[in-house]
Amino acid sequence: MSHPVVAELVALLTLERLEDNLFRGQSRDIGTKYVFGGQVLGQALSAAQQTVEDARAVHSIHAYFLRAGDIEAPIIYHVDRTRDGHSFSVRRVTAIQHGQPIFVFAASFQHDEPGVSHQFHMPEVPMPEDVEPNISPAPEVMEKLPAKMQRWLSRMGPFEMRPIYPRDEVKPPKRPPYQQVWLRLIDKVDDAPELHRALLAYASDFYLLGTTTFPHGISYYQPNVQMASLDHAMWFHRPFRVDDWLLYSLDSPTAQNARGLARGQFFTRDGILVASTAQEGLIRVLPETDPKEAK
Repeated sequence: MSHPVVAELVALLTLERLEDNLFRGQSRDIGTKYVFGGQVLGQALSAAQQTVEDARAVHSIHAYFLRAGDIEAPIIYHVDRTRDGHSFSVRRVTAIQHGQPIFVFAASFQHDEPGVSHQFHMPEVPMPEDVEPNISPAPEVMEKLPAKMQRWLSRMGPFEMRPIYPRDEVKPPKRPPYQQVWLRLIDKVDDAPELHRALLAYASDFYLLGTTTFPHGISYYQPNVQMASLDHAMWFHRPFRVDDWLLYSLDSPTAQNARGLARGQFFTRDGILVASTAQEGLIRVLPETDPKEAK
């Protein structure tokens, strides 16, 4: 692991242990207005995993985002060791900032054991080598956007993203509510499965809620569109590596009452379904304002 942005992300998910069940995490400003939801999700999973023994691996997580996170302040994660049974363990995690809970999370862990197995097939899409990397908007477009948005779009992030059908997020067309994106970490990391699961939880927040905007010709990048994650669920099915290519296949079955629902599946390049995710989020279209006023 030699790339600095990858090392920074791994450090972000490696929490400081204050007590047996108490952890502290820092935040990273990646250009979002508040703490990136995937960061809190990955850190909460990291905290929970550190309290589970006997080689039990996480198989499901369910979380609610209660308040926007402050990028400038650390986040305290309190882990409740809810249950350690014969085969399963359950952990509940509360993320706290400024004395208030901003996020609650439950995760279930299980011993590896044999059983029935089936999966959906991976969508037929070009391989990542045949897809162009995602590119930032042209400079003349970027300069008209709020400063935070410019930082988000121009950053060199730890993940390489290759959408199968790229969309102009500044002037988005109306499209059916589904998309596929190849993604991978841009550098190799340690083999620990717990690290790869925390990294995938982090990455699962990319593109997910955005898929709900496709039929409406709007996007998070527009200053009059307000979007925020309300909840997030994820299921881990089979082993994987985040530093190898994964196909993120997403769809949005419904949007209503200022909320949208999105679902996603992660496949290895040889078609193995390794994880699934779902999220409901807030989507509000506000009166138009001058983008310069948001700077």
